[in-house]
Amino acid sequence: MTQLPQPSAALIPPPNRRELRRIAVRQKVILACILVYVPALVLAYVLSMTPVLLPGLAVLAAMVVGTVFVFLLAMELYGSVVGAMLGILTLLPLVGLIALLIVNSKATAILRAGGVRVGLLGADMRGL
Repeated sequence: MTQLPQPSAALIPPPNRRELRRIAVRQKVILACILVYVPALVLAYVLSMTPVLLPGLAVLAAMVVGTVFVFLLAMELYGSVVGAMLGILTLLPLVGLIALLIVNSKATAILRAGGVRVGLLGADMRGL
């Protein structure tokens, strides 16, 4: 079985500063969603014997905001079909967290390739 040659990374032009800034901002929102999603999910699980309105609303808000920004960022990074699929997957509990992490990982790689420092809470916006 023969394999098709993969396009060289040198053939793909690096993103300009405006595109890097847009990726960085969207990545920061996705990271904020992850930081809300995980503790709220754990809290909802721990408090499952009592009404869990507040953690449930936090998880729902993180899912909705995460869906929008995963869709926007994945469309830019992967294309429209994969972006739509990842956006839809974000609506599923726990699967959505994996979609958030996949898009975050790709955004981090692109930002680092563009010379932007990326830490635990996203890109250093001063470098953009």
